[in-house]
Amino acid sequence: MRSTDAVTFWDGVHAARPATAGPSPNVRLTETVTALPPGDALDLGCGDGGDTLWLARAGWRVTAADISAVAVERLTALARTHGVHDRVAAVRLDLRTSFPPGTFNLVSVHYLHTPYDLDRSAVLRTAALALRPGGRLLVVDHGSTAPWSWNQDPGAGFPSPREVAAGIGLDPEVWAVERADAPRRTATGPDGVTAEVTDHVLLVRRTG
Repeated sequence: MRSTDAVTFWDGVHAARPATAGPSPNVRLTETVTALPPGDALDLGCGDGGDTLWLARAGWRVTAADISAVAVERLTALARTHGVHDRVAAVRLDLRTSFPPGTFNLVSVHYLHTPYDLDRSAVLRTAALALRPGGRLLVVDHGSTAPWSWNQDPGAGFPSPREVAAGIGLDPEVWAVERADAPRRTATGPDGVTAEVTDHVLLVRRTG
């Protein structure tokens, strides 16, 4: 499918969601990162920017990337409103054809699912290669379908964290899996509806 189709789709998804003054961060990010010293972070598929803003307020310097210009423009404005614009660089790019330059102490990838062609394993491998020694790659995927999800396909598959790790194909001499599990939580959708959902969580650390 064409890049313009993907851009149009995700611009529409974000435009349909109400803009908020302070989007909340994902709980899997906060529980993983709170104890880490701030450094340089990459937020892939930053969406409404809740994770990026939380990281920036915690002292991280964040590169936030999304295919949607709507998402990037909203995040840029929010970073200025929250007084963290000097620690946030929001960029629009298509991960099928490009990747943010640089190396990072943290790469956060939350719910990078799309109806358009995307070699996720290649993207996640590139993300792991962008880690500095001691840096971590946090991949959080949907493990169930929420009522507000754009994908309501009853046959949708949810690869386990171990399967995701195997697909990335990282050398165990260089990258160590620190977490691979499927916790459940109560989530709130854009319209205020709540539901119990499953997350698939993979945390990988570059050891050398």
